[in-house]
Amino acid sequence: MKEKKVKMKFTDFECNLLINGIFEWRNMLLADGKPTEDVDALILKIIKKSEGK
Repeated sequence: MKEKKVKMKFTDFECNLLINGIFEWRNMLLADGKPTEDVDALILKIIKKSEGK
């Protein structure tokens, strides 16, 4: 099955808001003892894309 890609454009403020929300979600996963590898990968992708504007 082919992976579907979605491209979205965010302002710097929206990008920071998104990253902060995902970090909160990651912290909740850590508190519950759940894995965070996929969330970590998502955070890195967002940061790399936002730096390459």
